[in-house]
Amino acid sequence: MRQSSETLEITTHGQGLYEFTSELGRFMAMSSVREGLLTVYCRHTSCSLLVQENADPDVQTDLKSFFARLVPTGMEWIVHTTEGPDDMPAHIKSALTQTSISIPVIDGRPVLGTWQGLYLFEHRDAPHRRQVVMHVLGEG
Repeated sequence: MRQSSETLEITTHGQGLYEFTSELGRFMAMSSVREGLLTVYCRHTSCSLLVQENADPDVQTDLKSFFARLVPTGMEWIVHTTEGPDDMPAHIKSALTQTSISIPVIDGRPVLGTWQGLYLFEHRDAPHRRQVVMHVLGEG
């Protein structure tokens, strides 16, 4: 069994989707794992991970608009406001999505579809530095 891991830092500039598929590909190219399972994990509670279409930017626009309508900032019933009015809505959005993704690895490459990319989905308004851990385990 072989394994490799790396922590990627992603700088965000407010709410939106930040693609890091190419960084994932670079990580896999440096790995000695040819067949296995790749786990990607976000170390934060106010952003999340998505496998999503990377061909049409309208998909990102629509996703961001949908989540803004689903969980708007300024809901009067929210109690947790210590870190600002966008913090609890960000936690809710993160709870509705995912902070960990597993992707099969075949021939040393993550098995993503033709139009799929891997994204950090930032739910906060302010810029942040986010950490995403990539870990692959398998055979060489």
